[in-house]
Amino acid sequence: MVARRDMLGSGLLAGLSGAFPPSGERIAAAAEDTSEAAASAVDRLRALIERQSTPGTASAAVAVIRQQQRTYIRAHDKYPDFIEVGLGVWEEVYDWHVRYQQPMTASRLADGRYVIGFMFTSLILRPDQAPEYVGFGFDTEPARRNE
Repeated sequence: MVARRDMLGSGLLAGLSGAFPPSGERIAAAAEDTSEAAASAVDRLRALIERQSTPGTASAAVAVIRQQQRTYIRAHDKYPDFIEVGLGVWEEVYDWHVRYQQPMTASRLADGRYVIGFMFTSLILRPDQAPEYVGFGFDTEPARRNE
């Protein structure tokens, strides 16, 4: 016995719909709507591709983290080792990894705080802060300058 879900999910319905061609009136009406519908579909597809090709617009949180990284790298000639973030930002970064199929490196520090890698920086979860909180970048080693 075939389950309803299997029958509807298979190509059976698609094959059956091809067996009953639409009438001449519906074909003419469909031909008139095709250009506008096609243009709309192409526009939606273009917008989708643009959104996916610009990961900086994936979320506002990712853009703020990248801005903190840019500020730090201009001052210290390297990415920060750590940036503290709130829970909402943490979840958006997690979703960013899933959406763009990036390898995720999440762990716990010795003091029990959660950390996730984003580019060359480890983001430390600060659930006691506001969900949109993004702190300043900092390092574990003392400040160094080119000598």
